[in-house]
Amino acid sequence: MTRHFLYIIYAIAITVTLAIAIPSCHRNNNVDGIELVFSADTVMFDTVFTTITSSTRSFTVRNTTGSPVEVDIALAGGKQSYYSINVDGVPGTEFRNVEIPAHDSIFVFVKVNINPTDQNLPYLVTDSIMFYQNKHTQSVQLVACGQDAHFILPEQSGGSMRYRIIAHEHEHVHWTNDKPWVIYGWAVVDSLGKLTIDPGTNVYVHNGGGIWVYRYGNIHINGTLDEPVTITGDRLESFFANDYTQWNALWINEGSADNIIENAIISNASYGVHLESLEEYTGNKTIINNSVIHNTQNFGIRAEGYNLEMNNCQVSNNGQYSLALMVGNFVLNHVTVANYFTQSSRKVPAVAVTNNFDKTEAIGDEVYTVTYIGDANATFNNCIIYGTLDNEFGVGQKNGASLSYTLNNCIVKRDSIQNEHFINCTKANPKFISTYGQNYNIEESSPAVDAGMVGLGITTDILGRPRNGIPDIGAYEYYPIPEEKVARWR
Repeated sequence: MTRHFLYIIYAIAITVTLAIAIPSCHRNNNVDGIELVFSADTVMFDTVFTTITSSTRSFTVRNTTGSPVEVDIALAGGKQSYYSINVDGVPGTEFRNVEIPAHDSIFVFVKVNINPTDQNLPYLVTDSIMFYQNKHTQSVQLVACGQDAHFILPEQSGGSMRYRIIAHEHEHVHWTNDKPWVIYGWAVVDSLGKLTIDPGTNVYVHNGGGIWVYRYGNIHINGTLDEPVTITGDRLESFFANDYTQWNALWINEGSADNIIENAIISNASYGVHLESLEEYTGNKTIINNSVIHNTQNFGIRAEGYNLEMNNCQVSNNGQYSLALMVGNFVLNHVTVANYFTQSSRKVPAVAVTNNFDKTEAIGDEVYTVTYIGDANATFNNCIIYGTLDNEFGVGQKNGASLSYTLNNCIVKRDSIQNEHFINCTKANPKFISTYGQNYNIEESSPAVDAGMVGLGITTDILGRPRNGIPDIGAYEYYPIPEEKVARWR
């Protein structure tokens, strides 16, 4: 692949804000805008609790000015919180007109009460302590391990990116399915490190976090049909089922070997999978088989300067592009892209293939938008690309690099498919069983039935069912089975 660009690693700003107004608290009028200094911006109870217990931490609040400061302090969760606080020896949930003398500080003690066997308890128990000075508000975040699980907590509590290196250089780490894995911040696979996730493993990611496989790192997600690997947000209450920004992304850079995602269900993220090549081009790729990436606020898959292969996959219900394939080599076989996102008005097609992409980069104090250009080659075989827009397949090309794309035996919702790029393709409705219920199996009368090209070597569908004779188009082979038994992601 011709390369016309140089990558610069950019920082991700992760902010966890739990600013809940406490209307009963009085705001002082004598001070407005003084910045209090906290010994920690996050109080973290990183003990993995195994029995009913309580634990106490403390931090200081310092007034660095030459005048006394009065501040109102409140536990955001109030009396319903799993936490309790004590301000300079006085317990409570709200404190008014607390004076901090000039060039002095006060202590705040925090206790958390945890029953790790309580199935109603979140995996991560969070809250915040609010500090009010008139219209000026500051906060300290509270984080504790809840239900019994493997917890990945950041190695540092401040800064622009909270992370923990889970696999160091030449280290091979296994995540087993004995207990769930819960990530706060970013779980990082370092260069030449490797993470293997075993079948049936459930991974829950807290707000703003994700898994980052750094350049030359490697990840193998080894789900099976009966025991898929799930990666989703850590808020399991039904209220959060339609929250599609619970976590950031599975972010993978170019690897020392092929990255493998097999039988995974990835959901409720801002970006499902973000594939990004950095400075060096290794020629390796990410291979995604028999997997579902759905319910994302932005992209399903965003690939920048990358090699990607997908087989028997569903990418669905994405707020922007389901697939943004920008500079690289892309081969997709039996992929169903179904974008019926309803939470906002989507203005971009479900699939885009381009030989360029823009990236915002900071150089010193200046922020620039840089356009990268490189060859793009995309092949779609037996794929469905459908959704709510009139045109669900778009291309973009700039001078300086080539753009090649071919769709063979595909169902594509597009204004025109009458050119050399679309071979044996149709615009006909694929007749999914239920777009509202996100069941993208096909009906018996679907134009996808017995319409695929042969010779791809893919003998089963995403559900492990045989592809008989001439294969059907898309991830799902038609079978007369009740719909509640065949939705892959359920």
